Amino acid sequence: MTTNTDTEAPSVYRGSFFWSWFPRSSMSWKFLQEAEQKLLLYVKSPYRTRYVNLGPVVEQEDKIWTLEMNSDKQETPVVLLHGFGAGLALWCMNLDKLSNNRRPVYAMDLLGFGRSSRPQFSSDSIQVEQQYVNAIEKWRSEMKLEKCILLGHSFGGFLATAYTLQYPERVHHLVLADPWGFPEEKKDINKKIPWWVKGIFYVLKPLNPLWPVRFAGPFGQWLVINLRSDILKKFEPVLGEKTTHVGEYIYQCNSQRPTGESAFHSLLTGFGWAKNPMIKRVQNINNNVPITFIYGQDTWMDQSIADIVKKERLNGIVNIEKIPNAGHHVFADQFEAFNDLVNKICQEQQILVKNE
Repeated sequence: MTTNTDTEAPSVYRGSFFWSWFPRSSMSWKFLQEAEQKLLLYVKSPYRTRYVNLGPVVEQEDKIWTLEMNSDKQETPVVLLHGFGAGLALWCMNLDKLSNNRRPVYAMDLLGFGRSSRPQFSSDSIQVEQQYVNAIEKWRSEMKLEKCILLGHSFGGFLATAYTLQYPERVHHLVLADPWGFPEEKKDINKKIPWWVKGIFYVLKPLNPLWPVRFAGPFGQWLVINLRSDILKKFEPVLGEKTTHVGEYIYQCNSQRPTGESAFHSLLTGFGWAKNPMIKRVQNINNNVPITFIYGQDTWMDQSIADIVKKERLNGIVNIEKIPNAGHHVFADQFEAFNDLVNKICQEQQILVKNE
């Protein structure tokens, strides 16, 4: 049983290019809603989706599209933050197991992504990070969550860390799934990149990372499905032959007004490094908050960062988990192992809460 509340949806945002103005355009808020629903059909447990009004955070009327499960239960809730270019429906292989018929689970579309509001963020990296932290905190307050297990994947891991730095009293356990934005920029790697690649990069640098998807207009979905078929295949164990639903959803998430993408772009320096890397700040997280890194063993992310954090965080708990035969999308690559690992973290946290 599902409950879907669309009556408070933000204004419809069209795509950035002239394609979106054609009457039969495949880029629209309505198509994004339909694509999301196709994926959420695979969630068997009861859930509710609705808009949570934040009020003025970035702009005057910001709203976060939210999925909630078991919100009336007493166990420690889990809050899921998706990665760059994604949305809450990509947790479709995780939600049933993580909720476990009794645990509150919440997933949101970050501001500027999915079906949430798409406000115009600051172009300053420090302010952008603060705007996201403010949005997450306002959302938490509106949801009346005292504390949670905060789990972020990739860009969501960066934001989860930024939030925990400022609001450690609201986080029972910080779980970072293949987090982006931790290492400092490595100049020696940049020097090894061919000059012609650098030339192309600097010409395209002012553009948002996923601009080709929108530039292609109605052909963008074909690009996603055919050029990123590797992502679609990750969902085969649950979706079977319907993995194109994943491509459709990713396309619709990224064919809308790209304000979250622009915000992410403002956080970047060089070839995908963070301007303000977390490795310089993560040690400032309150030692009462345990941190667990979950990496896909075959990820392209720098896994040594977790070892550095563990070595330097002398008075705080840092756990490092690596899941075999998994890459950057560890929550999907080996979703059963990922679910089991997160459930274990939740169960251990529940024991700690009962003993307090």
